[in-house]
Amino acid sequence: MNKIRMMYFEKEDVLHLAISDEPEAGSVELAPYITVELNDKGDMIGIEILEASRFIRDSVMDSVQAKVLRVAEQQSV
Repeated sequence: MNKIRMMYFEKEDVLHLAISDEPEAGSVELAPYITVELNDKGDMIGIEILEASRFIRDSVMDSVQAKVLRVAEQQSV
């Protein structure tokens, strides 16, 4: 696997993770705003996240809240 490159396009609020320099032959939408780019063999070569700032904010908040809940549950035992 090649070195992963991350590019952020601020104006469009798009985060692109390039895993390979191979040409894109197709893509699959995993969830709203998240698309996986595939080469001609069906291998993942990139990920594109639309509305990236919102996605990252929400992902971080969900992760932090889950950890805080686990800590609170452990302290109450």
